[in-house]
Amino acid sequence: ASDWSSDVCSSDLDPMGGHGVLRHRNLFAALAALIARIFTMNPSHAIRQAFAPTGKLRASINLGNPILAHKDPKTGQAMGVSVDLARALAQQLELDVEWLVFDAAGKSVEAVRAEQADIGFFAIDPLRGEGIAFSAPYVLIEGSYLVAQNSPLRSNDEVDQAGIRVAVGKASAYDLFLSRELKNAELVRAPTSPTVVDVFVEQMLEVAAGVKQQLEADMRRYAGYRLLPGRFMVIEQAMGVPKSRGPDAAAHLTQFVESMKAKGFVADALRRHGIAGASVAPAKQPD
Repeated sequence: ASDWSSDVCSSDLDPMGGHGVLRHRNLFAALAALIARIFTMNPSHAIRQAFAPTGKLRASINLGNPILAHKDPKTGQAMGVSVDLARALAQQLELDVEWLVFDAAGKSVEAVRAEQADIGFFAIDPLRGEGIAFSAPYVLIEGSYLVAQNSPLRSNDEVDQAGIRVAVGKASAYDLFLSRELKNAELVRAPTSPTVVDVFVEQMLEVAAGVKQQLEADMRRYAGYRLLPGRFMVIEQAMGVPKSRGPDAAAHLTQFVESMKAKGFVADALRRHGIAGASVAPAKQPD
């Protein structure tokens, strides 16, 4: 009996004085442990397969939004908050990452919809939700209007008038939002968000709409313009995965984003990349 665990009592032995019951209990415990290991391993394997059917995590990066990503002036490589998050997710899933870099949000969205990319970084919008499952938001960004110094427009509410032409990046979050909201003003679509102010100036339009920080940067290139006070929308930036990858992948993405916010990763990334004017999205409320 010296080989047995000291917490085994005599009732663990079978009536014939043998060790059958104890052996069965030990076998059952070992089997339960094995099953537990299998079930803790399989979901992780299944999640990796869902996110990366090609064996690599293909990340769609949009350079059209300077809050999220931009090119390193020295290396030409994409860098920014979205790049940091994609790399962190790849590390968590123990996958290599492959970068797919685009100059406009619409192209980035289509890459994920077409499953040419496995994840992307987008403003949450119902139209984009067709085919893409969004995580909880990780960053909030303000949308602003730019006008000429001598413009009669003084507030955001005055923009939606007949005869007002608003430059906006094609298929950007602002385009999608303003296409629904503006009833009288006309939208003029620039090829990408970074070219909005160029189109606005060249065509002598009344208003340019876009990321506040992008417009502020453009004001340093062009003199004689001002921002209307306040904002016309707040954009919730989230990660996205093709809906075809299943609900578990979508849930994992939201859990990942929530953990990155909670541990300060997103706030640190904003500071590290010198992003001002954007804020970390609040924690997702329980359903």
